[in-house]
Amino acid sequence: MSVKTILLAEDDSAIRMVLNQVLTRAGYEVRPTGNLATMWNWVSRGEGDLLITDVNMPDGNAFEVMPKIKEMRPHLPIVVMSAQNTFMTAIRASEAGAYEYLPKPFDNDEVLAIVERALAEVKKPSKTQEHNNDDVENMPMVGRSAAMQEVYRTLARLMQTDLSVMVTGESGTGKELVAKALHDFGKRKNGPFVAMNMAAIPKDLIEAELFGYEKGAFTGAVNRFSGRFEQADGGTLFLDEIGDMPMEAQTRLLRVLQDGEFTMVGGRKLIKTDVRIVAATHRDLIQMISQGLFREDLYYRLNVVPLCLPPLRERIEDIADLVDHFLRLEQKDIKIKKKITSDAVDLLCLHDWPGNIRELENLVMRLVALHADEVISKEIVSYELSLSKKQEVVNFTSSVDLQAVLETYISKKILEQADGSSENSLYQIVIDKVEGPLIAMTLNECKGNQIKASAMLGLNRNTLRKKILHHNIEIKKQISTN
Repeated sequence: MSVKTILLAEDDSAIRMVLNQVLTRAGYEVRPTGNLATMWNWVSRGEGDLLITDVNMPDGNAFEVMPKIKEMRPHLPIVVMSAQNTFMTAIRASEAGAYEYLPKPFDNDEVLAIVERALAEVKKPSKTQEHNNDDVENMPMVGRSAAMQEVYRTLARLMQTDLSVMVTGESGTGKELVAKALHDFGKRKNGPFVAMNMAAIPKDLIEAELFGYEKGAFTGAVNRFSGRFEQADGGTLFLDEIGDMPMEAQTRLLRVLQDGEFTMVGGRKLIKTDVRIVAATHRDLIQMISQGLFREDLYYRLNVVPLCLPPLRERIEDIADLVDHFLRLEQKDIKIKKKITSDAVDLLCLHDWPGNIRELENLVMRLVALHADEVISKEIVSYELSLSKKQEVVNFTSSVDLQAVLETYISKKILEQADGSSENSLYQIVIDKVEGPLIAMTLNECKGNQIKASAMLGLNRNTLRKKILHHNIEIKKQISTN
């Protein structure tokens, strides 16, 4: 069997040497170079079975020559490397016809696996598209962390498909941004993008919103209304918080996904639909299926490609880029731009960010709007973060999805039990977490009166006393000043 030849174009001599050694040990013939001109000469002469190239080279940008390479040698696999590690880099690599995008730093075993796959497959060339330099400034997703690189690579592979995608992740991680990116950079970008949040619509109106209704279909239906499926025809329909969809609407949605047609509420005519579905949720749909709250067959229809977005606390290295991005957005029409100090950014990196990127964006908005200082210091950031913590209790209203919060906490504890890091009773851990604050806050509301508190809680006084001792609750009786 003939030895495969790999063309390696890399400006960094250290990286070039390491890759040369790794690939040579694996049995490949490697031809390394530090410029595009030599690489182009090899390619134009028909040499090489695979090309590995960095994006930025001393004598040009690889994206500028890749269309010519794909036209001349459409079956030559190209692996693109880059230290930029942005969303647009991954997208441009995919659109330029790259077999794979490899962010730096990379794992040597991963490089070998990609090379083996690429040489074993024959990939058809992709159509190239032009991008303006402004794309980097206007890109919908920001971050160069390892946690985001897999997200970018998955998105790049999905752009020229119509596969249904299920985006999961905590609230505020950017699920709608992902859906919009799939639409704006995909094959349906010239069609409409329609978003629908299941949690924001009364459950008895969801079917009418999704499928539309005919005039007179129900009280108040004075005109025909085109539903979201009809509005999104030829484009993308983003179904946010899909876990909040009632079971009746789930059944109708499944039928549409299976048959590609639907009827309006109060209508009889079948309407054909051509939409790409991107769904999102912060709930555990597998658990909901076991509880009979979500259809299993619908789950597998929607979850063709699962994509989980990391929380901000798992991509702390992206905070500086995100802050710069939000500062630019907030100050695009301001002449004198505010800047943030490095120690202020370091302080932001220590925050837990329960609200994820949405919380960070809101903080930057406040920093720009409420502080006159041209330089945003560590002290200013510390002040705003302290205000945020004080507001957490105030903001805990009925709008908070308590079940979702508990599900997240319980899932974490279940994992701890599974890996042996916790030896306590799972049941008691969860009960204590809820019961302690419940009793303490009720006693505080009753001004320390245990008779009133036991009546409010529905517990007898002896049981309440035992629980007060168990949770070490300090009772502060308020003395009347009357």
